[in-house]
Amino acid sequence: PSPPADSAAQDAAHAAVAVLLIGPAGAGKTSVARHWAGIRRVPTAHISLDDVREWVRAGFADPQAGWNDHSEAQYRLARRTCGFAARNFLANGISCILDDAVFPDRPVVGLGGWKRHVGPGLLPVVLLPGLEIVLERNARRSGNRRLSDEEVARIHGRMAGWYGSGLPIIDNSAHDVATTVRVLDDVVARSIASPPSW
Repeated sequence: PSPPADSAAQDAAHAAVAVLLIGPAGAGKTSVARHWAGIRRVPTAHISLDDVREWVRAGFADPQAGWNDHSEAQYRLARRTCGFAARNFLANGISCILDDAVFPDRPVVGLGGWKRHVGPGLLPVVLLPGLEIVLERNARRSGNRRLSDEEVARIHGRMAGWYGSGLPIIDNSAHDVATTVRVLDDVVARSIASPPSW
């Protein structure tokens, strides 16, 4: 028998967990991850893959200029670095939430890579609002975080592959950040109580 939901929520509130927030550009991953990490009752770190990628200053391979061997290598290096950081935080009793646009059609590179780097306890959650919403949010971005509408639509289309994957999916089209964070809390509590098979 599984524990009552409120005791699962209790455990989730106090356990050191690693959550991977997956979603397209403009889904709100970074805002939600930052907010979730900031309001938990236990020490929690936010690790943004994009921020870590941008630690490279001279020689930064900007994916906006075209995805190539250099941007791929820097992406893999950043993901490994994030994984090391997450494992280090967890080993010291600090939870973490990572965010990345992981594609369902590249399991070995995406989810498999994260699982290898962070560990088997990683809890992936997909944040997937409607296309109009991500286009609108992307339009408010600046610098190399802003993508073309075509690119946003392409990424969003590929993310639809997460439906039917067994991973928890949050459609935050009609939610603000605080509401999305409450939904994420519930999803994490349920995932801790009965981990998704992936």
